[in-house]
Amino acid sequence: MDDLIQSVRDCQRCVGELPHEPRPVIQIHPQARIAIIGQAPGRKVHESGIPWDDPSGRLLRQWMDVDEATFYDPKRITLMPMGFCYPGKGKSGDLPPRPECAPLWHELLLKRLRKVRLTLLIGQYAQRHYLGAKVGENLTETVRAFEEHLPKYLPLPHPSPRNRFWLTKNPWFEEQVLPVLRNRVLAGIKG
Repeated sequence: MDDLIQSVRDCQRCVGELPHEPRPVIQIHPQARIAIIGQAPGRKVHESGIPWDDPSGRLLRQWMDVDEATFYDPKRITLMPMGFCYPGKGKSGDLPPRPECAPLWHELLLKRLRKVRLTLLIGQYAQRHYLGAKVGENLTETVRAFEEHLPKYLPLPHPSPRNRFWLTKNPWFEEQVLPVLRNRVLAGIKG
């Protein structure tokens, strides 16, 4: 596992395709019981090298009801985006994750995570990749049908501050999904 993690961190597959030097950002350990698969690191995470080290990460930890020590304990929680490097800025936010990462690395990494009992799929890219034909017509429908994907997967919207409108428009998320998320996370951590 250590050699594989080092290979990921040394990856230069997208050199020349990114507006900066590649800097893969992951947190992974074979003992982890929860995996979080997000989109791609943002600029701040690219600079710090710490996954979810931004306002989105703070909200995600609130949703999960975990403190930073628990969240950043790799023996408890794996943090693995669809694209391991910051893809750069687009017209209305960050660019999509680079398409090379997931096919190149995810299967190799996930095979070694035999203790994972719950995978949080954050955003449409992770949901489309992992749910395939079971993905809803849009993110809202996929998240609304969260129970269909349990116990293995739990689809969530991205906790970006840009999604405040979505959260306001969909109060059922806090009422129905967050209690299930918190219970499953607690069970996974204690598991």
